[in-house]
Amino acid sequence: MHNHTQPRPMFIWRTIFWMTFLLIPFALSSQTYKLSGSEGEVMVTGTSTLHDWEEIAEKKSGSIGLDVSGELPKITTLKFAVESESLKSGKSGMDKNTYKALDSDKHKEIVYQMTSVKSISKASSANTYKVIATGNLTIAGHTNKVDLPFNLTVNGSKVTLDGKYGMKMTSFGIEPPKALMGTIKTGDEIEIHYTTIWK
Repeated sequence: MHNHTQPRPMFIWRTIFWMTFLLIPFALSSQTYKLSGSEGEVMVTGTSTLHDWEEIAEKKSGSIGLDVSGELPKITTLKFAVESESLKSGKSGMDKNTYKALDSDKHKEIVYQMTSVKSISKASSANTYKVIATGNLTIAGHTNKVDLPFNLTVNGSKVTLDGKYGMKMTSFGIEPPKALMGTIKTGDEIEIHYTTIWK
């Protein structure tokens, strides 16, 4: 009498092995990159009745999830935050007015959280892609849905996001700051310029 049950454990192990082997590429294909706080730059530029101005964000954080297994990368997650009171212009009076306008005592961070990718396409240089990401931008406690355009460059363990986004302060319920008893007025239109490094 032959015993046919003997090879069964071997068959089970072989099945587990192949299932694991086939699933590994999917597990490895999506990677999370953390924003480097010490590299890159996030700058806000604007105008006033006296002169143009700029502020640089000294504290920023975030993470991006990327799946680079296909022809075009897939952005699975993207979150980006700047500490409101880390915006510095080099002029303490202007900084104070900025923090007041941002209501930074209550709202410590400016946050962008992606909800979907509107479009992604290859750019002219290698490993670079043009992206428009839809997400929620929260400034001074006011959230708007925005389309954020940027170039995404994937280089091994390093990812670069760079672009610029123009907006009106009043669209976030922010009254453009004034100085010197209201004689110097800031323009409503500002631009956020960013070159960020993620690892």
